Amino acid sequence: MPKRNDNKIKVAELFAGVGGFRIGLEGASDAYETIWNNQWEPSTVHQDASLVYRARFGSKGHSNKDINTIPTNEIPDHDLLVGGFPCQDYSVASTLSRSGGIEGNKGVLWWQIYRILNEKKDNRPNYIFFENVDRLLGSPAKQRGRDFAIILASLADLGYTVEWRVINAADYGMPQRRRRTYIVGYREGSHISNKVQDLKDWTLYEGVLAKAFPFKPKGEAYSEFEIEGTIQEVSDNFNKEGKNSPFCSAGIMRKRLVYSINAEAVYDGPIMTLGGNVVDESLVPEEFFIPKDEVAKWEYEKGAKKIERTSKDGFNYIFSEGGMAFPDSLDKPSRTIITGEGGAAASRFKHVILTPSGRYRRLMPIELERLNMFPDNHTYHPDVSDGRRAFLMGNALVCGIVRQIGKSLYRFIYEKEPVSTHPIDIQRDTLPKLDFELFSELEPQLKINKPKKNYTLDMTKNLLIGFVKEDNKDYFLDRGQTKIYYTGKTKSFPSTIALNKLFYFMPYIKGKGVRDLYLIRIARIGNKAEIHPETQDKDPRLVFELEFLESLPTYVVVKPNIFNTYRDTVLGKVMGNLT
Repeated sequence: MPKRNDNKIKVAELFAGVGGFRIGLEGASDAYETIWNNQWEPSTVHQDASLVYRARFGSKGHSNKDINTIPTNEIPDHDLLVGGFPCQDYSVASTLSRSGGIEGNKGVLWWQIYRILNEKKDNRPNYIFFENVDRLLGSPAKQRGRDFAIILASLADLGYTVEWRVINAADYGMPQRRRRTYIVGYREGSHISNKVQDLKDWTLYEGVLAKAFPFKPKGEAYSEFEIEGTIQEVSDNFNKEGKNSPFCSAGIMRKRLVYSINAEAVYDGPIMTLGGNVVDESLVPEEFFIPKDEVAKWEYEKGAKKIERTSKDGFNYIFSEGGMAFPDSLDKPSRTIITGEGGAAASRFKHVILTPSGRYRRLMPIELERLNMFPDNHTYHPDVSDGRRAFLMGNALVCGIVRQIGKSLYRFIYEKEPVSTHPIDIQRDTLPKLDFELFSELEPQLKINKPKKNYTLDMTKNLLIGFVKEDNKDYFLDRGQTKIYYTGKTKSFPSTIALNKLFYFMPYIKGKGVRDLYLIRIARIGNKAEIHPETQDKDPRLVFELEFLESLPTYVVVKPNIFNTYRDTVLGKVMGNLT
């Protein structure tokens, strides 16, 4: 049995996505140190999640390879193995009767977790922590609970005591109604495993999950049983004649003995809402607003309906579904974010809110990040579209749940309170700013526009007016084809939302005004020493790479206010002053 590290809990993260486990654990305690992680999306050329993960956390210890091909000896020894193993085969996106369960295409990746734990032998981690959909406890439809029984039996055979809870994040004050199954295990002989005595008491009061998320029994039903037979026999025979799964929403398994009970959340703290996580309307790009002539389509998709359909066998039946709120309530936690949240097409499941101006709009990626309790702009990457960012959040977890479980786990291991220098934001600014610490790679870029050889001026596009200092005036009076403009030293840069709205740039010359018009090709984070090394000025700035378009007939006098130009100055405001 490996000795407990008194300084760090070394973490290996499987199926890492964009790092939800990492954010949650680091938000729980500085003791958690992710030393290796793997993210690979099969049958996908563009590895969006991996791109985001590396951009935020760096490339050290990151693996972007198919986990099936990675030998266990290439995975460093660790204290805690975590992962949200793929759940597509039994997620709420498909009906339970059609779900393939653990035998489905991606469900088989559970066996990669088993392989790693098995092949680590004496060096397998003392602790495990996994997340999956709540339906895991009842899948597949033909043999309720079989999949979870296989998982528990295989972990028991590896020497783990395992507890689980189905948790709705909103029940504990978090901003999204997202139900997921959380699984925490302790290797026999480990510090926590030695504390487990009575299975019922551990589940109800004493365990890691009970301490993290207190609950009371829901009803009087509970179950106690033993998972018998080989793994193959469990697969073939578990609950074969049963109509319902024997696994309740909370429980524990030790040496294949199971105690399980249904849980009702106990919580009286503050409540985070959808409305508390939306940004100011002035920052929202036009493409997220629903045109007036499209509203009726959305109302239809959201409304109750009965539709006559014909089955494959030629049988006619009535398909019915209830109505959904339109727009979504701002004073409650949001509904569950799904992978199809992106895109402008009308959909029953996408969120729609009503803005103060009376317009309907979809949620932006930054708002979806907030509902999963990620940092603002976490999924921003120049090569990842807004639609894919929404997809990534649909696949993510609520970081606040991981944080609470991580805190509880730490308390059991070290018997003291955890300390974190990476807290998870609870209060969000309606005018978010760009946080440079989110970009850990050397040359992160915020690409705005591609070069335009043939162009037509668009008066509705946002314009940045940049003040030019006296010592830089000649540079901008020279109408060269390309220019670079640096912002001043400040930490109050706008969010990527505002930056992505920018299209044009005009330098403001003191005593003259604005005349020359540029296209903003790229906005990125940089420093002045890149171009002027003699300055040794490496303070972070926003750097705009520009392409000259044309000059106005004369200078236009404007009042420079750079912060406002990030948000609400359009080219038409300047052009309209021409007489």
